[in-house]
Amino acid sequence: MQAVTTIGFDIAKSVFQVHGVDTVGQVIIRRQLKRRQVIGFFQKLPACLVGIEACASSHYWSRELQALGHNVRLMPPAYVRPYVKRQKNDMADAEAICEAVTRANMRFVPTKTAEQQSGLMLHRTRHLFMRQQTSVINAIRAHLAEFGIVAPVGRRGVEELLRVVADPSDKRLPEIVRACLAALGSQLLSLKKQILDFDRMIMAWHRSNQTSKRLNCIPGVGPLLSTALVASVADPKTFRSGRNFSAWIGLVPKQNSSGGRDKLGSISKQGDRYLRGLFVAGAFAVIRYAKIHGTKHRPWLTALLARRHTKVAAIALANKLARMAWAMMATGERYNYPASLKV
Repeated sequence: MQAVTTIGFDIAKSVFQVHGVDTVGQVIIRRQLKRRQVIGFFQKLPACLVGIEACASSHYWSRELQALGHNVRLMPPAYVRPYVKRQKNDMADAEAICEAVTRANMRFVPTKTAEQQSGLMLHRTRHLFMRQQTSVINAIRAHLAEFGIVAPVGRRGVEELLRVVADPSDKRLPEIVRACLAALGSQLLSLKKQILDFDRMIMAWHRSNQTSKRLNCIPGVGPLLSTALVASVADPKTFRSGRNFSAWIGLVPKQNSSGGRDKLGSISKQGDRYLRGLFVAGAFAVIRYAKIHGTKHRPWLTALLARRHTKVAAIALANKLARMAWAMMATGERYNYPASLKV
């Protein structure tokens, strides 16, 4: 019996499935492992190719198995799914992973470092608190509207509503309602403080990272987006071009081409939604600034705004910003300002 050379490793929370084959594709290992058995099992194996779907905890297991000498490759689950034969279960998934990892045209996901995952957790936690803040504000507005109390949109409007809640002399609110709204107001203040703390942590990380500081020079790319890019992109050279990177974010048009006829639709919106949202927000900021201060130094944007709607122009500009960010990350170059701004 030959030694195992390729393993498909289907990971989960507590039960893992292993499918191993030799050089000719003969099945050598097909077994189930508990979480505590995984490290010991791979320690006994000779160095081999291990395929894992890029999902929850996959980067951790990739780092652990690489430390044992194995060649670990992470793959998007959507690219592994076509290799699953008939019924889906852990055994079939591990077999499909084992087959997919050997394909020459398979696309792989670089393993993130612990520092990059820490940065992503920082961003995701802040984003969660931002959504919770919006939810609490909407709840306060909706509850007070039931009693005929409304305020203008914006931060000052919410502060005005909270002053009404804190005023015991205002008899429009029953005591039970006032108590509930006071609790929501307290939660809102706590969320704002936590978001501010996370903003300070992101800024500190941004100042300590050279790549993030270089990306921050791109118009529309601030510390939030630049640190998110550093945390999300383990190896920019994984992408062949800026267009591939932009497609990974979901900023390129969908294609429905056939017979030599190219048909392009709206953007695909596939990939990292968080990065896509930050790029689009940055593009809108550039357009707002250009409309106020003029666009003479950006002829491309001037021509685009002249013939397209602002939202369409923002998506096109976000696509352009993403390509510039990739080029700077892949080559290590700095942002080149337009010649008109250097005068």
